[in-house]
Amino acid sequence: MEYRELGESGLSASVITFGAWAIGGWMWGGSERKDAVEAIRASYDQGVTSIDTAPIYGQGLSEEIVGEALEGIPRDKVQIMTKYGMRWDARVGEFAFRSQDNEGKPLEIYKHAGKDSIIKECEDSLRRLRTDYIDLYQIHWPDSTTPVEETMEAVGQLLQQGKIRAAGVSNYNVGLMEKAENTLKLASDQVPFSMVNREIEKDLVPWCIRHKKAILAYSPLQRGLLTGKIRPGHSFGEGDTRVGSKFYNPDNVERINAFLDKLRPLAEARSASLAQLVIRWTIERPGITIALVGARDATQAVQNARAIDVKLSPEEILFINKQLEGLMLVD
Repeated sequence: MEYRELGESGLSASVITFGAWAIGGWMWGGSERKDAVEAIRASYDQGVTSIDTAPIYGQGLSEEIVGEALEGIPRDKVQIMTKYGMRWDARVGEFAFRSQDNEGKPLEIYKHAGKDSIIKECEDSLRRLRTDYIDLYQIHWPDSTTPVEETMEAVGQLLQQGKIRAAGVSNYNVGLMEKAENTLKLASDQVPFSMVNREIEKDLVPWCIRHKKAILAYSPLQRGLLTGKIRPGHSFGEGDTRVGSKFYNPDNVERINAFLDKLRPLAEARSASLAQLVIRWTIERPGITIALVGARDATQAVQNARAIDVKLSPEEILFINKQLEGLMLVD
């Protein structure tokens, strides 16, 4: 495995990090708890020492599973990343959207990053994760109802108390990062990035490189689309949040699969899967520090981790980029 420092925080993380959204079940259909625990432990055995989760993933379930999976592993050998700022248990802050919990009970989700809420959320996360500190604590989404200064002051207090090691943000643009930096030094920004979703390369990536901030790329496989397993005519289940996204409309699924077909010979030459090739390309991209990749069981987890063994020459990366240039998606 390879490890990189998150900004100038002194905190290093595995470049392939376990993304724990799916194991919480919420909006993903879930996985067996035993399989999820085994997936995390298998990742660790492969050198994946970093895990990213959030309270909203299963309304605490993902964090609880992470805490269970890490029992018995020396605390200083893993990096736990979690988030704050999305409440399902209180109507506070900015209304985000309506959803359902894993039992089908209606939920109203709010974005809220007020000081008292952050302090409470941190204590709840520490309990669920069975730890006394969080390595990277990130606001999940911007909250328009709370001044950024108030949010960052609260996180700074947690830093001083030793309850967190580094402060990050998620889904922040350059303007919000600059505003946050007036109060607190940030380590990272967690944002969506994939071969077919590269909007951040316009402004955010150059800013983060210039200011030495890490970028944690989530959905690098575009939620399964870049594995090559979602073919034209694929039927998504009821409630699947991919329905309605431009990436999964029939025209784009066909175009992306045609692009992936051009990469298959390269993957085969490297004895790699398409997913492994995509993960390796992602962590080689300028400015991208970490790729967050989920797994529902140990087999998937091991396959994801072994993407680190895929080596791409400059010429091969250039080949992939040229194929990407010819990929035109429709809105």
